[in-house]
Amino acid sequence: MTAPDPMKGIRGVFAATLVLESIVVLLALLVLPKFGGGATPLGVALIAAVAVAMIVASGLQRRPFGLAVALALQVAVLLCGFLVPALAIMGIVFVLVWAGLLFLRRDVALRMERGELPSQQVPES
Repeated sequence: MTAPDPMKGIRGVFAATLVLESIVVLLALLVLPKFGGGATPLGVALIAAVAVAMIVASGLQRRPFGLAVALALQVAVLLCGFLVPALAIMGIVFVLVWAGLLFLRRDVALRMERGELPSQQVPES
């Protein structure tokens, strides 16, 4: 019997976070008309593209480059903050969320390396 892969669960959390973040980004379209020049076609297209990219990236989390794509999208959200200032604030919040997730991933990797995870323990008979 093979041991479960703890990183698979972490990748699932990454994917779920991207989906939730895409919803937040799409909700920014509701407040876009209240700022600056309003809902320009370019602003709507950029924000929608970032949200769609997050949904696609959630499916890429099992790939080796999936995390890099997710982190690059965090930069894109921060840049969209120039269109909607509230999105910049949410971008900062999600950067902090991702920092916490990366800390969790590092902690699990270190515990795996040391053989301290419960799934790595061999029961005594």
